[in-house]
Amino acid sequence: MGLVFQPYLGLGGAGTLWATSLPVWMAASVRGSRRWDPALAFLAGLSLGGAALHFVLWPFEIRHGLPLLTKAEGLRPEHLPAYNAIILTWGGAAAAALVFDTPRRTRRWAIPGISVALALRGSARRHFEWIARQAEEHPAWWNRALRR
Repeated sequence: MGLVFQPYLGLGGAGTLWATSLPVWMAASVRGSRRWDPALAFLAGLSLGGAALHFVLWPFEIRHGLPLLTKAEGLRPEHLPAYNAIILTWGGAAAAALVFDTPRRTRRWAIPGISVALALRGSARRHFEWIARQAEEHPAWWNRALRR
């Protein structure tokens, strides 16, 4: 479906962004330093907000107490269980990090992270419009289910 920020940075730029930032994030969290606590709380909030954003953008229903997407990103119905598992694991890991790993004094930094993620709603919509155009123009490279 494309990487986040790929429409703006291109595949190489978005790939570089995520290939460098995710290992730095992981190293900072493994090292565990008071200096990194506010940034890690912000990033956990960003992750929680990013997972929640999917439920703002796409239709969902509550089953067994869990929100499950019923349609998303042009995926076929048989692919939605795996996609829901990824989104719920991502959001659950972020929530667990905030509850169990984030010191109380820095949890407030999660609020701006959540806010930034939700503020990217318009960018996410443009991303999906871009993917649909790419599927039209380059069907061999993109999800053909997205073609209009």
